[in-house]
Amino acid sequence: MSPHGGGLINRQLCGDEYEVALEQAHRLLQVPLSSVSAADLEMIAIGAYSPLTGFMNRADYERVVADMRLANGLVWPIPITLPVDEALADSIKVGQDVALVQCERILAIMKVADKFPYSKKQEAKQVYQTTETQHPGVARLYQQGEILLGGDISLLAWPEPRQFQRLPRTPLQTRNIFAAKKWRRIVGFQTRNPIHNIHEQVLEQALEIAEGLFLHPLIGETKSDDVPAAIRFKSYRALLRYHFRNTRQRVLLGVFPAPMRYAGPREAIFHALCRKNYGCTHFVVGRDHAGVGNYYDPIAACEIFQEFAGGDGIEIELLCAPEIKYYCRQCQSVVSLNECKHRQSYIRVSGTNIREMLQRGEIPPEEIMRSQISKILTVEINSGEQEDKAR
Repeated sequence: MSPHGGGLINRQLCGDEYEVALEQAHRLLQVPLSSVSAADLEMIAIGAYSPLTGFMNRADYERVVADMRLANGLVWPIPITLPVDEALADSIKVGQDVALVQCERILAIMKVADKFPYSKKQEAKQVYQTTETQHPGVARLYQQGEILLGGDISLLAWPEPRQFQRLPRTPLQTRNIFAAKKWRRIVGFQTRNPIHNIHEQVLEQALEIAEGLFLHPLIGETKSDDVPAAIRFKSYRALLRYHFRNTRQRVLLGVFPAPMRYAGPREAIFHALCRKNYGCTHFVVGRDHAGVGNYYDPIAACEIFQEFAGGDGIEIELLCAPEIKYYCRQCQSVVSLNECKHRQSYIRVSGTNIREMLQRGEIPPEEIMRSQISKILTVEINSGEQEDKAR
């Protein structure tokens, strides 16, 4: 599977080029990065956001917001922008080089090719389908700067924190691993949640059609009530140990450093294109993929791909799982509404329900999450809450 746009972007400097740029960077005007912008910087540099070579200029930004395409017509659903406040923007000229910094630590140089105002309300309406500040993506958007800077970046240092360094992180790493394993059909699975029994069923079905499964959890910024990545990864390793022990060689666990935007259907396309860059040929889109609250129709994330009939540059094949799933105590199996009539015996299986149970200190029933995973999550979450209280 070719990267989106045809080539894998690499904006990391090394050797003499790095030394010269680092010396130059210390003399440049510094532009501070939020945690989201720092994560986006890394994703651009490693090629996960191919074909982007930097933060978007006005032409790309406006067309992405309006119709999910870059200015050249290539499908791209999410604005990748660098917002700054007006006072800082006034001190920057188009054509100028600036240093991008995180807590005064220089991460990159950017050549400013564009500087422009934008409508936060319009972006909220188009990208998130709401202007309500209860939506975490909209709230973040409204809090950021009033001016956007666009231009190519050159990476000098990795953003912090840099978690899970032993796991594959870049598209080049995963593509090399897939090639070494001789996997031709690879299913990518995105998650920001612990894995429950419905997920396991979907992953088993994925392995029936592919040589390899790429379990690719997001580790960037999420909502405060989402389970922290450090805890989730203990549950993923338990899943590999207990559930995939006989097929472990066909599963690769990696990390996806991007932040969550909770943009629902648009973010589903975004996640698919990123996994295409990582080398996946197939991608799982679940019910209410990248959704939050009741802002999106639960099956909209699957339906939006129909707008790009015949691939239209997306190319990666989808495995859609839009149905609500339940565990039926009488059938003793996972069912959908049209498969069984024992409605009084149903247990709803959803990430939201499981997160609420864990936050209350409850261990989810074995019917919806295997005990080896739920016990890890309950202990870790409760111990973290106790540490917070002690502080």
